[in-house]
Amino acid sequence: MDVAVPLPHPRWRLPVLGDLLGVSPDHQIEHAVRLARQLGPIYVRKIFNQTVVFVSGPGLAAELVDEKRFAKHVAPTIVALRPLIGDGLFTAYNDEPNLHAAYQVLTPAFSQAAMRGYHATMVQVIRELLDRWDAGAESDVVSDMTKLTLEIIGRTGFGYSFDSFDRPTPHPFVAAMIRSLVYAQRSMFRPPVIGRLTGWRADRRNRADIAYLNAVVDEVVRTRGRDGDGDDMLALMLRSPLDEVNIRHQIITFLAGGHETTASMLSFALHSLSTHPDVLARARAEVDAVCGAGDPAFEHVGKLRYVRRIVDESLRLWPTAPAFAREARADTTLGDGLRLRRGEWVLVLTAALQRDPGVWGVDADEFNPDHFAPEAAKRRPKHAFMPFGTGMRACIGRQFAVHEGVLALAMLIRRYDLRPRPGYRLRVRELLTLKPEGLFLTPERR
Repeated sequence: MDVAVPLPHPRWRLPVLGDLLGVSPDHQIEHAVRLARQLGPIYVRKIFNQTVVFVSGPGLAAELVDEKRFAKHVAPTIVALRPLIGDGLFTAYNDEPNLHAAYQVLTPAFSQAAMRGYHATMVQVIRELLDRWDAGAESDVVSDMTKLTLEIIGRTGFGYSFDSFDRPTPHPFVAAMIRSLVYAQRSMFRPPVIGRLTGWRADRRNRADIAYLNAVVDEVVRTRGRDGDGDDMLALMLRSPLDEVNIRHQIITFLAGGHETTASMLSFALHSLSTHPDVLARARAEVDAVCGAGDPAFEHVGKLRYVRRIVDESLRLWPTAPAFAREARADTTLGDGLRLRRGEWVLVLTAALQRDPGVWGVDADEFNPDHFAPEAAKRRPKHAFMPFGTGMRACIGRQFAVHEGVLALAMLIRRYDLRPRPGYRLRVRELLTLKPEGLFLTPERR
């Protein structure tokens, strides 16, 4: 790529290592957002021999979402996941045949009719969490939200229960998945040659984790049988032309991404509600008015507009996809002079874009669901909020995630006050998505 004017970059660039000084493999996004605040809406970093352009300005983002000029790029951080999920929807290259075949097969699983069919199972699983929380014991929030969302995607998508609420800790699938995500993330910071020599233990453990995850998926398929009865995601795939290996990749993609991201959003939302009792009270009043005394019906969820704002605000501050890459379909120029040849790519830093004070105001770093009030949304640039990515490769399950998130929050806040652990300050762990670390809340029945 060529630039008319040199792009800003971090101050202390080193031979071989590039701009790695001060970067932790476990806090890459946090560091990138901090650099965006220092260097502006477009800057460049060099990591070993890889040069990456970071973009966080709404004007530049608006150019990059133009599907005629740009497409999804499978960035190195996503390539690192391919040993785990191969040509699944999230990691497939744009020209892989299974990508388009899988979209055709799986799109009906996220239709309005399909969502209506999932609703009762979602309610049932959430009620199992309520039974646990009724004891009034302190909750490890991320662990409980992980159990909740894994159980929901397992039962609704694949007719399989992980028995999450009968376990003191999440299913071993979760631990293996997290280790694989950490491995993929840290592999980006391995020095060439030396990294292969010193990382053999991590390599061996990752191969074992992938083998275990594959075995769990094979058990999911065996439990259902190969006849494909039903109309959930697994049934659609078993009746489709997708090959057995790709079906495995799709199942791991949905089990991993489909629960990890929503669990993170719910955890951040519950933390914010515990520290903003005024917001919780307003949301609870809406739930009481819309849903009455019984469980929320499918039709109620779309009417919980303030609860939906809480979901959106949580995704704004802590986006499901904190960054996504876009590549040029043909030679083009981005902004005021970044010349990109066909196939060259840049990284849209959603986590910085969605906190831009020029777009979101002086309280851009503060939790305020009224950022999504209708009048505020009208004033905002269209592409300032993209927690699920963009274009043809945007998250296929976004409607599922939003419905699940609104429903779960509605049932929890109607039933409980949320008491935070004294002195807790939010800490964030970075994996496939961002999640709170060390977050404990005590649910108190109303």
